[in-house]
Amino acid sequence: MKDYSTKNIINIALAGHASVGKTTLAEAMVYNSGAIHKMGSIDSGTTVSDYREYEISNQHSISLSLLSLEWEEKKFNILDTPGYLDFHGEVKSGMRVADFAAIVVSATDGIDIGTELSWEYAEKDFRIPKLFIVNMVDKDQADFESVLSTLKERYGRTVFPFTLPIDQGPGFSKVADVLRKETFSFKTDGSGDYSEGEPEGEWTQQLDDLHNELIELIAESDENLMELFFEKGELSEDELRSGLHQALMSHGLIPVFCVSGETNIGVKRMMDILARYAPCAGDFEKVEGTKPGTSEEISHGPSIEDPLAALVFKTISEEHIGEMSFFRVYSGKVNAGDDLANTSRNNSEKMRQIYFMNGKNRKDAAQLIAGDIGAALKLKNTHTGDTLSDSKNPIQLPGITFPSPNSNKAVHPKAKGDEEKVATGLSVIHEEDPTFSYKVDPELKQTIISGQGELHLDIALKRITQRFKVELETEIPKVPYRETITGSAGAKYRHKKQSGGAGQFAEVWMRIEPNGRGNGIDFSNSLVGQNVDRGFVPSVEKGVNHICDQGVIAGCKVVDVKIDFYDGKMHPVDSNDMAFQIAGRHAFSDAIKDASPKLLEPIYKIQVKVPDIYMGDVMGDISSRRGRVQGMDADGHYQIINAELPLACLHDYATALKAMSSGRGIFTQEFSHYEDMPHNEADKVISAWETSRAAGE
Repeated sequence: MKDYSTKNIINIALAGHASVGKTTLAEAMVYNSGAIHKMGSIDSGTTVSDYREYEISNQHSISLSLLSLEWEEKKFNILDTPGYLDFHGEVKSGMRVADFAAIVVSATDGIDIGTELSWEYAEKDFRIPKLFIVNMVDKDQADFESVLSTLKERYGRTVFPFTLPIDQGPGFSKVADVLRKETFSFKTDGSGDYSEGEPEGEWTQQLDDLHNELIELIAESDENLMELFFEKGELSEDELRSGLHQALMSHGLIPVFCVSGETNIGVKRMMDILARYAPCAGDFEKVEGTKPGTSEEISHGPSIEDPLAALVFKTISEEHIGEMSFFRVYSGKVNAGDDLANTSRNNSEKMRQIYFMNGKNRKDAAQLIAGDIGAALKLKNTHTGDTLSDSKNPIQLPGITFPSPNSNKAVHPKAKGDEEKVATGLSVIHEEDPTFSYKVDPELKQTIISGQGELHLDIALKRITQRFKVELETEIPKVPYRETITGSAGAKYRHKKQSGGAGQFAEVWMRIEPNGRGNGIDFSNSLVGQNVDRGFVPSVEKGVNHICDQGVIAGCKVVDVKIDFYDGKMHPVDSNDMAFQIAGRHAFSDAIKDASPKLLEPIYKIQVKVPDIYMGDVMGDISSRRGRVQGMDADGHYQIINAELPLACLHDYATALKAMSSGRGIFTQEFSHYEDMPHNEADKVISAWETSRAAGE
C-alpha cells in the first residue's frame, strides 16, 4: 500500500441493524479494490472481517473489525461494526474515530432499531455526516421506494437517492445514477464491473427531475452556490463537485445508495462517489481536547506538522499475539519506536510495532500520519479510550461513553483454586470490551458480571473458558433487599459466660424506632449514672453494626433505624469489649423482631423502546413483573415506555424483551429507590433464607 496524505484518507463506520449485510458489503468493497482475490462468505466463515472463531460459529459480527483498501487514489479505512444490540458498544467505538457513518438498511425490512441507534450515535453523540446504503436489493421482497420513503419521513428531506434500482429483486443488475443522469449495467459474474448507458423511457425524465432536486439541495447548503444557482439556473460540474462535498460535510445532504453486497451490484459506483465526494480525514479544522488533569480546553491543528494526538478506540487480546491497541491519529504522526505519553493514565508508552490492519491480517507500518488508523502491539498500560500524545505538547482527547449494562449474571469457578484464572479472564475481557464489566460484591458474596444482553455475557464467558481453561458456573444474582422496621420496640439482653478463669458479662438495654426512609442507622446513647462505663458504648455500636450488615429476618442489611442505648449493667472484672458487642447484637436483634420488621426491595427505572406492534405485549409483560408504567412517548414508528420495576423481576428482562420484539426492542435501566415489598413476596424471601440457614448454607 502506498503512502497517502491526510486529505486522501477516508474513515468509514459501517453500521446498522443485525443481518442487513454489512460484513458482506465490506467484503465486496475489499474485493473490488484488489486487496483479496475472491469474496468470502458468512456461511463458509471466510470473510476478511468476521475472522474470529466465535464470529464464524455464530455467523454474525461480534467485534469491530478494521479493513483497509485503496480506491481512486484514496485510502478507505472501513470500520465494520456488529449489528446485534448486545454489541453496540463496538458501534460507538467505530463511530468515535470515523469521518462519517454509512448506515446499512435492508431493502426488505427497512428501518429497524439498529438503524435508529446508529443514526442517534452519529447525529447526537459524535455529530458526524451520514449516508444510507440500502442493501439486499436483489432479494425477493425488496422494495427500495418504500424504504427510501420511510427514510425521508423519519430523517428529513435531505435524505436523497444518488442511485436507484431499475430491476430490483432476483436478477438485480441495473442502477440509475442521479449524479450522472445515466444508467449502469453491472456484470452478474460477481466482478462488480459495469458499463454506462443512456436512460430509457420514464427514467429519462425521472433522472432529470431528481438531478435538478439534487442541485437545489446542494445549493441550499452554501450561500454562494445558492446565489449562483439563482443567477444561472444551474451549477457547473466543478461547482457541483465542491458543493456536494460541502453539503455532505455540513449535514445538508444525506445520500442513499442501492446495492447488493452479495452479488457485488452497485458497489463500485458507490465507491467511486465516496472517493470523490465523501468527508475525509483532511476535513477536520482542528483537534479539540483538554490539558491533562484539568478541564482547560486546548486544541491542535489537524496536520502531520502539528503535535501528536491519537485515540485508542479498541483493544483486543489474542492468545498467540498478545494485546493489540487500535488507534486513530488525529494530528501529528506516530513512528515505530516512538516514546509517547499516555495522558489518560499519566504514563509513557513505547510504540515498538505499529501496523496497518485488514481484518486479522496486519502489515508492518513505519509510520501512521494524521487521519490514519492502525494498531500497536503490546502496549504496557494503555486501554480503550486513552489518548496518546507528544509529551512536550500533551493533550487529552474526549473518550468514548459506552452504553450502560442491562443484563447481569453471578459467576464462579466450578473447581476450587481457579479463582485467579477467573479474575484474570474477567479483567482481560473487560479491557477488550468496556461494555462488559464485573465486580466482586461483598454484600451479596457473589462475583457479578454485567453486559448488554444474554448473548453478550455468554460469549464473554465462553472466551474465558476457552482461553484460560477454566470451567464456570452461573446463577441469577442475588437481590440486595433491605430490612427495616415500622414500629418502636425495646429489648434487654444479658450476656453471661462463666467457664473457669475470666468470665464475660454485659447487659444492654436498648430502644429502637423508625428513622425515616433513606436516613440510615442512627446510633446514640442516653446513659446516665454509673451502671455502664462509657468506654463500652463503641462496643455496643460495633455489635449493632454487625447485625445491620448480617440482617435479622432475611439476612439482608438493616437500614433506617434509630437506636438508643439507654442503660445496662456491667461487672468490674468480667465485662469487656467482646461481651458488650455480643450483648449489643442480641439486644438489637430482639428489638428488631418486636418492631414490626419488613423488607424493602430495590426499584429500577426502565425505558423501553419498541416498534408500535409490540407495545401491547411489552406493557402486559411489565405488569406481570409487578411493574408500573409511568408514561409513554411516540418516536416515529416506535413507542418509548417509561416504567418502574423491582430488580427481582429484571434479571431476565433483556432476553424476554428480545423474544417479545423479535430482537427489535431495547431498554435502559437505572436504580431509582427502595420501597416496601409486598407481604407475599417478602414471605418467600424470608422463608428461603430461613431454609438455607437451617441447612447451614
